[in-house]
Amino acid sequence: MKQLRIGELAKRSGLSVETLRYYERRGLIPPPARLPSGYRSYPEDTLDRLIFIRRSKELGFSLDEIDELLQLDVNPQLGAAEVKARVEAKIATVERKIADLRRLQHSLQSLSARCCGEGSTSDCPILEFLHQPEPSAPDER
Repeated sequence: MKQLRIGELAKRSGLSVETLRYYERRGLIPPPARLPSGYRSYPEDTLDRLIFIRRSKELGFSLDEIDELLQLDVNPQLGAAEVKARVEAKIATVERKIADLRRLQHSLQSLSARCCGEGSTSDCPILEFLHQPEPSAPDER
């Protein structure tokens, strides 16, 4: 099997050398063999693992969640239901975040509507709101 140095692996995976070293410390990729020169020498299949990690991160999975997915990937005796459950849990998390962002958007829109954008900042209702020690949501007033 072909071996890759860390620079080549980084280039081909689209990740930085620092990221590869971090993933190695986290145990997401196995520690590589060392050449007599001290260089890291990774088996080519490490590239597949890094692509898996990168794609999982793009989908919003944390490194801990990715570690779980990697464990499922190397244990084919486990059912696909385990993988689907992880994805369903991520969907629920994303839906909660979207709801939180919509609430935040609504609060900011309500706050923005309080100010006509004219006059002195000493009369700005937005700044007045931000000075309140325990503000109620802008749309609750």
